[in-house]
Amino acid sequence: MIMKLPVSAIFAALLGATSLTLAGAPADLPTAEARLVDIPREYRLDGIVEAIHQSTVSAQTSGQVEEILFDVDDYVQQGDLIVRLKDSEHKAHLAQADAQLKAAEAQLAVARDEFERTEKMFAKKLVAEATMDSAVAALDSATAGADAASAAVQQANEQLEYTRKKAPYTGIVTQRHIQVGEVANPGKPLMSGISLDELRVTVDVPQSLVPAIREINKAAVQQPGDGYVPADRITIFPFADFGSNTFKVRLDLPKGVQHLFPGMFVKTAFVTGARRELVVPQEAVVYRSEVTAVYVIDTQGRPSLRHVRLGRELPDGSLVVLSGLDPGEQVALDPVAAGVMIKRGADTKTRANG
Repeated sequence: MIMKLPVSAIFAALLGATSLTLAGAPADLPTAEARLVDIPREYRLDGIVEAIHQSTVSAQTSGQVEEILFDVDDYVQQGDLIVRLKDSEHKAHLAQADAQLKAAEAQLAVARDEFERTEKMFAKKLVAEATMDSAVAALDSATAGADAASAAVQQANEQLEYTRKKAPYTGIVTQRHIQVGEVANPGKPLMSGISLDELRVTVDVPQSLVPAIREINKAAVQQPGDGYVPADRITIFPFADFGSNTFKVRLDLPKGVQHLFPGMFVKTAFVTGARRELVVPQEAVVYRSEVTAVYVIDTQGRPSLRHVRLGRELPDGSLVVLSGLDPGEQVALDPVAAGVMIKRGADTKTRANG
């Protein structure tokens, strides 16, 4: 049967010869100072990941669906052709508009020649003013006709282009609203999708935190397995929910952030202030069963083992010390070497007493 010793007994065993220290520590024993640092005070809340770009592509012209090139969950690049409508009627309208434009341009050329001829004759007083006025009116009418025909060609081209629906951004198809063979009219939804390149997180924040969040303007979102990613922008909605008295806050994430997807629940951290904490390097800490300790170096350079209570780990790897150390005390960065020094000191004293 294995007996479990109390923490006090384990710590006493570790200390064993703590009081028996060497007269001086070697000069190459690395040490670090227990120091006070300003640590951001953070308030953590749950949030939901959303896609900034999420939309439905709709038909802008009438036509029968001839081809659907992507389906639900497919990845598409910006500009990819996703739906094609039958375009024979639109091509015929374009050809007709082109023919009308050519006829209008021919009429314009005739009217311009007639105007120039009449203008020369009018300058020589060979024609009446009424004839000149008629030439001007004919030119204006032909110009307007050519402009209208050109606009008709442009519109026919646009209608033809509308038969080829393209992805407005790179993303994932989330829903298909139409089938091949159906007739699509203007406004008919064709396909819905979201972009994974630009994401944001929406959080409901208690009203008591809003002033600090607005003033400090710093927040981060936790990535699965990758720590926290700072938000690019924080947007606080200008009104509270009447039921919960919380404000909706939106955190825009950097473009291309990894391991986050729309619909996920995530942890967010809002900086609401700062506090001073005592910290030591992680490599200075000794873990023995249920005991957590550091080797403290006194003013004579002698190490001794001391129990400490630790808090959280900081981003730089250092650990917050809740109790057991004072600011300015030196701790050994090589606990193994410090332990060997204490053991050698104990052995030396034993031999001396023997």
